[in-house]
Amino acid sequence: MTKKTVRDIDVAGKRVLVRVDFNVPQDKTSGAIDDDSRIRAALPTIDYLRDHQAKTILVSHLGRPDGKVVEKLRLKPVAARLQELLGAPVAYATDCIGPEAEGAVARLQPGDVLLLENVRFHPEEETNDPEFAHKLAALADLYVDDAFGTAHRTHASTEGVAHDLPAVAGLLMERELDFLGRANQNPQRPYAAIIGGAKVSDKIAVLRRLVETVDKLLIGGGMANTFLAARGYQLGASLVEQDQLDVANEVTQRAAQRRISLLLPEDLAVAERFAADAGREVLDLPERTDNPHTVLEDGMMALDIGPKTVATFTAALQGCKLIVWNGPLGVFEFPNFALGTMLIADAVAKTGATTIVGGGETVAAIHRAGVADRISHISTGGGASLEFLEGKTLPGVAVLQDK
Repeated sequence: MTKKTVRDIDVAGKRVLVRVDFNVPQDKTSGAIDDDSRIRAALPTIDYLRDHQAKTILVSHLGRPDGKVVEKLRLKPVAARLQELLGAPVAYATDCIGPEAEGAVARLQPGDVLLLENVRFHPEEETNDPEFAHKLAALADLYVDDAFGTAHRTHASTEGVAHDLPAVAGLLMERELDFLGRANQNPQRPYAAIIGGAKVSDKIAVLRRLVETVDKLLIGGGMANTFLAARGYQLGASLVEQDQLDVANEVTQRAAQRRISLLLPEDLAVAERFAADAGREVLDLPERTDNPHTVLEDGMMALDIGPKTVATFTAALQGCKLIVWNGPLGVFEFPNFALGTMLIADAVAKTGATTIVGGGETVAAIHRAGVADRISHISTGGGASLEFLEGKTLPGVAVLQDK
């Protein structure tokens, strides 16, 4: 998928509307920005536009205001943080359309940067209202989409404006499409995917896609419980999606047909309650027979993978040329049950493979493990990266000009 980028167009003196993803986590009490990674990720595109004398107009959402003005979801603190990171002034408009926005744009000089107010304060954003999209587009001469995390949304600022303006990818968008495209089209082999998280139901489509494309599929987290239950294991109070057992069996059977490795936990870290201070106990899974196996007693629950599983998963990753990872392998928010995820993060970083990591908790694990600088690409898109890996066409990508 080869799309034109900001490098392919003349931006000097032009008003350039840039869709960024500044949906940053904030402290619930003070409103302070807890993690500015998404702002930092947009800096290469912003710096490029400044260096090439564009008038840069940034548009983003923050949170879920449901089409209403919510004071704590204003973007003013983001503008202040961006100004610190750029080391240059960042103007801020208290609306994204209308006289306030138009006046702020009119005052821009080449090289200046303006951040518009939260685009989701207007209900027309999420309905992709053509008139609202036209008002946004009227502020600019060109459109650059650098918000891969929202590219799966058919919203006015991600898709609608591209019908009124020449539309190209930003540098972050380009990087996302490049790396994720490698996984979808002629991937390096052996190719392994690590899929975790709580539920099979959240990732049915990507599991079905990956089982057709990978050489090794490693499954952990809560969703592994459903696969184990489909094999006859009784897992006490563990999260098991009974209505997804058929999907688990389908994926397992397809893996067998393709003769690929589908690896599930061999041992589990369990607890008597779902709590951060719960005691951690490791239990081996007995070899499967045709009769149901009671692994956990009533009330006990699986919250992490155990050391045997970590060793098996680590060995499976050795020699792989491409690794894609989405979803933690345990209840990552509890330090006592983050161990499996952390150890696999370290193992992934040591493989020397092209590594692509996505999903908020998985990215957090990579940073907490101190290996982020050894990961080839950390995706800024959660749902967008999953849909891309499923093979779906993302609306925010489809509207960009082809090279």
